Amino acid sequence: MIPHKRILILLLATLLIAGCSLFGDEKDKTRGWSADKLYSKASKAMADDDYETAIKYYELLEARYPFGPLARQAQLDTAYAYYKSDDPDSAIAAADRFIRLNPDNPHVAYAYYLKGIANFNRTLGFLERFLPTDTSQRDPRAALTSFKDFSELVRRFPDSEYAADARKRLLYLRNNLARHEIHAAAYYMKRGAYVAAVERADYVVKHYQKTPSLRDALTIMAAAYDKLGMKDLASDARRVLTLNANSGAFVEDPRTHGKRSWGQRIWDFIGLDR
Repeated sequence: MIPHKRILILLLATLLIAGCSLFGDEKDKTRGWSADKLYSKASKAMADDDYETAIKYYELLEARYPFGPLARQAQLDTAYAYYKSDDPDSAIAAADRFIRLNPDNPHVAYAYYLKGIANFNRTLGFLERFLPTDTSQRDPRAALTSFKDFSELVRRFPDSEYAADARKRLLYLRNNLARHEIHAAAYYMKRGAYVAAVERADYVVKHYQKTPSLRDALTIMAAAYDKLGMKDLASDARRVLTLNANSGAFVEDPRTHGKRSWGQRIWDFIGLDR
C-alpha cells in the first residue's frame, strides 16, 4: 500500500506544479511591474486590437495600484476595451462602475457617452450597421435605454465635447421610438384592434409631438375612431390634423427626400387611404 501512496503523492505534486505553470506564468511575468508599465502594455494591446490582453493588463493595474490616477483611467479604458470587443454588457457594467466610484471625475461624461453608444448599437443588428433598414421595427428596449443614457449626459454635462453628438443621437432615437409606436398602431389597425391602435397613436401624440410620426398618429386615430363609430372623436382628430398641416407644424421626415414616404407605406400596409 505504501508504494501506492507514494505514487498518489507524486501525482498530486505533479498536478500542483502543472497548475502553477498554467495559472502563474502571467502573474510571474508581470510581478514587480510599475503602474506605468502595465498601462503601457495595455495601451499597446489596444493599439493591436488585442482587447482581451488589454483588459487583463488594465485589471491587473487596478488590482495592484487601486488608488493611483492610472487605476481610474484603467477603469474607463476597460469599459472601452469591452465595447471594442463587442461585449456591450461588460462595457456598460464597467462604465457604471467608473461612474459609481468616480462621481466627480471629469471623464464621467465620457462614461455616460460610452454607455449610450453601447446601447445605441444594440438597436442595430449586424446587417443594419452596413445596410439601410428600418430600425424602428426592432425591440425598443435598447433604444429607450440609450435615450436615457444620452439624456443624462446632456442634462449633467451640456457643454461637454460629447453633448453635440448625443443630441443628434437623441433626435434619431426619439424619431425611431415614435415610428415604433406607429408600427404597432398600424399592426393593430390591420388586425381590427382599433382601441389598441388608438392607444398607441395617442401615446405618440402625447410624447412624440415634434417627430415626423405625429401626422401618422393623428391619421390613425381618426381612422380607428371611425371604425369604432366614435364620429366626434374622429372629427376632433381630423381637425387637429388639418390645423397642424395648414400651419406647417408637422415635422417632415428627412429620410424620404421626396420619395414615397414611410407614412404612405404604413397606409398601404393597413389598406386605408390617408
